Amino acid sequence: MLEIQPGRRGVAIMNIPATLSLFDSHFPRFPVLPGVLLLQAMARLSSRVVGDGWRLRAAHRIQFRRFVQPGDQVVITAEVTADTDEVIELRAKAQIADSTVATARRLVLERV
Repeated sequence: MLEIQPGRRGVAIMNIPATLSLFDSHFPRFPVLPGVLLLQAMARLSSRVVGDGWRLRAAHRIQFRRFVQPGDQVVITAEVTADTDEVIELRAKAQIADSTVATARRLVLERV
């Protein structure tokens, strides 16, 4: 976790080690981090930003722009865009260096 502004914004780093066992099967000749794991990292960071008692209800407008491979360091950012009593919406982005690898335009978290 690099930065957290509770209820507003968070930034975290995700290192992708070559030793992850998932690279044995995804894919042996061209190892790639599954996009769902990037989405999970964005959702986890979003949960940390908003605090306990919230879970991911929906993810909208997800885009993957390039592959994430072993050795990459991904910087994930999540920002609250709307807040009501029942749901909180966030926008999240994953970057390697200054290149965007994935975006989630709208992550909706609901009270547990």
